[in-house]
Amino acid sequence: MSEDLRIGRRGFLGGGLTAVAAASVGGASEALAQQPAKPLPAYVGWKDPNAMIVHSDQTLEMKRELFGSSLITPEDRLFVRNNVKAPPDSIAADRDGWRVEFEGVKQPKTLTVGELKRMGVVTVATVLQCSGNGRKYFMDKLTGDQKMSGTPWTVGASGCVIWSGVPLKTVIDALGGQFAGVKYITGTGGEEIPAGLNAKDIVVERSVPLSNLDNVILAWEMNGKPLPVAHGGPLRMIVPGYSGVNNVKYVKTVALTAAQTEARIQSANYRYHSITEKPSPDQPAVWEQPVKSWITSPLAGQKAGQVQITGLALGGMNALAGVDVSIDGGKTWKKAKFVGPDLGRFAWRLFVLPAMLQPGEYTLVSRARDAKGHVQPEDVALNGSGYGYNGWRGPAVKITVA
Repeated sequence: MSEDLRIGRRGFLGGGLTAVAAASVGGASEALAQQPAKPLPAYVGWKDPNAMIVHSDQTLEMKRELFGSSLITPEDRLFVRNNVKAPPDSIAADRDGWRVEFEGVKQPKTLTVGELKRMGVVTVATVLQCSGNGRKYFMDKLTGDQKMSGTPWTVGASGCVIWSGVPLKTVIDALGGQFAGVKYITGTGGEEIPAGLNAKDIVVERSVPLSNLDNVILAWEMNGKPLPVAHGGPLRMIVPGYSGVNNVKYVKTVALTAAQTEARIQSANYRYHSITEKPSPDQPAVWEQPVKSWITSPLAGQKAGQVQITGLALGGMNALAGVDVSIDGGKTWKKAKFVGPDLGRFAWRLFVLPAMLQPGEYTLVSRARDAKGHVQPEDVALNGSGYGYNGWRGPAVKITVA
């Protein structure tokens, strides 16, 4: 686990880039960013309105040009994705009094956040990313006969944040340990279930393999501050390296189980399936994040001369080994350099490639590889819900240099 670090928000490169021509991203204009901004929903009214694309009340994306060159994503710019309406702020009126039930252990018990704080504390930097981040690049490939539901995220449904909390393993050990036959960690969120509805159809309850026990933390703090309700406060179950939905907000129950939960969000949703199939429990679950990268600057026209091409890369469950950058759409590649501190295998890395660009047209792309040999692919086979896009072709940036 990494130490709690505070990273300055100002860039390591400094200076602005002069736009002299319009650019397109991913081969198609990101028109949403050009539309009149929708107002922020009241429950996230504290966020920076100039940084966010409001797709809906439950889906807000950070604008690509505002990733900047800081390792840590400020909470007022971090994306929002809710499967259920966010609870009122009153849920965090007594943060230390929030109660969590622990089941499937030898000594089941309900503990408050205050009691959890006395058991131990660690910090870990992780990439938090919606499972559908990059879905727009799938949608761009669909024909008129093929349609895909869901938010057309580009790259902004992601961020790198520092969580502070207690290791789940510390709690499990204090409660006598696990039983034989346990295979999953199942977290249940505390969102309110409307009366008259089947709870299993609505509840945010996710199961992840027990192999994550050494990594999972129960976090009450984000970026050195009490965890905002919009991001899961008072307490969130963080599963480093896993896609966002598995990081259960407002966690009220943590259970070690022999089987995955039968809740709809696990059994019928967040499964990899073909465009013609319906999701089912026998299909692969959306769990680990794949190796991925994208360019963050420049995104628009550029004056001829020396340019610093920057971007972000993540390894998912694995540390990053390197990133290559191409200025000709993948025909030739050059090795980029990592910059800034390494916050651990679950965090992302900043990279830079200095380039001397002459007047002309350029297509900027990046391709990451992790320590276990996985290489970011050019493209990704279509799946029915648009999950897990990590191709380098989709988020390509086209610029004109004059």
